Amino acid sequence: MAGVRLFGTDGIRGVAGTWPLDPPTVARIGAALVRALPLDRQARLLLGRDTRESGEWIERELARGAASQGAVVLSAGVIPTPGVAYLTRSGGIDLGVVISASHNPFHDNGIKVFSGRGEKFGEDTERAIEAIVADTAWSVPASTEAHIETMDGIGPYLLHAAALAPRGDGLKGMRVALDLANGATTTTARRLFESVGCAVVLLGDAPDGRNINQACGSTHPAGLAAAVVAEGCRLGVAFDGDGDRAILIDNRGFVVDGDALLLMLGAQYQQQGRLAGNTVVATVMSNIGLEIALRNRGIAMVRTPVGDKHVMEEMLKHGYVVGGEQSGHVILAEHLFTGDGMATALAVMRVMVETGRELADLAAELVAYPQTLVNVRVRERVDVDTVPAIADAMARVRAALDDRGRLLVRYSGTEPLLRIMIEGEDQASVQALAEEIADAVRTSLA
Repeated sequence: MAGVRLFGTDGIRGVAGTWPLDPPTVARIGAALVRALPLDRQARLLLGRDTRESGEWIERELARGAASQGAVVLSAGVIPTPGVAYLTRSGGIDLGVVISASHNPFHDNGIKVFSGRGEKFGEDTERAIEAIVADTAWSVPASTEAHIETMDGIGPYLLHAAALAPRGDGLKGMRVALDLANGATTTTARRLFESVGCAVVLLGDAPDGRNINQACGSTHPAGLAAAVVAEGCRLGVAFDGDGDRAILIDNRGFVVDGDALLLMLGAQYQQQGRLAGNTVVATVMSNIGLEIALRNRGIAMVRTPVGDKHVMEEMLKHGYVVGGEQSGHVILAEHLFTGDGMATALAVMRVMVETGRELADLAAELVAYPQTLVNVRVRERVDVDTVPAIADAMARVRAALDDRGRLLVRYSGTEPLLRIMIEGEDQASVQALAEEIADAVRTSLA
């Protein structure tokens, strides 16, 4: 187990029942989380989960491991990831742990960890926990039994989320369709949106332990789009399995992704004098159309690696207040330092009320540039900047794109592939430019 990486882009993830999500390893992870805390008192650990059938036994094993190290273990039951982040920060909790595999199918599961400040662990902390798990000098006693205290935290979390809704009765009677992905928001979303005055149409609201994300939710928005049009809704909101992100649907049935949400929220924050640093944080996957649209408004855009934890770290480092990913993770620092699909939807609805504009009109301000992706199989991973033919080709492409396009060249994390992504104003041009680099790669590295 020495040197094994447990944490990926968003926590620990795998097939439930197999390593690292087999019972003994899960218990060991629970214990390691507590051992990593620099406390001279009894630790308090809060657990929450989505609706997967494996969630309950993973919760028990995590609790068993944590209890073996003397921790007090509380459970909020089925609750969105941002709910655990909020309760951890506001309730004097040392660690918040979410059991979820987000948008993945039911047979997968995962473990996400939040510090007592309600922030996802950074990579340094993750590496330290991995080292503790790998240390064979300690073990979790097989006889350990954990007492889990139940915690009703949904009410306080919903009060916090509702603060992002517009004041007054701006949402009264607004017809909204919600796709709950048969996931964690089944315990919260209807209650929240009805509390702020919305008339709610529900989809994906009957979890059975196995139907989470099944042909529903943020990765399958077609059903929601049809419902929005059929039911005459002003908008639709599709959540993922753990509720930390959302994809929106306008009243015509068109998808509005995270890039469009970042543009409308960033612009509104700027207009109201609330956009700290006059900057929006996004990742390398955001379309250059977002960068150009923000630039035209005098707003800077900072890019990070993929993963909302990287967005969070950049925001914390510089005090930025709006950030997120194209996939629908949006972080609003006034609310939480993690994505919250319900809060994102309320913030966008507040923009609609404050501007008097429909979602389709707001989203139309983002002009997404054509994109092409070419994958080239390579025999070895070499720094492409050190290969003259490839470096020269990339330099020519960057010169051709100038500031009206974008080049991203990176190796796949799982396959011997070099990925060449180009965005620009014309599809045929970006395809030709990508092939120019691909030819150089094939000659040099294939």
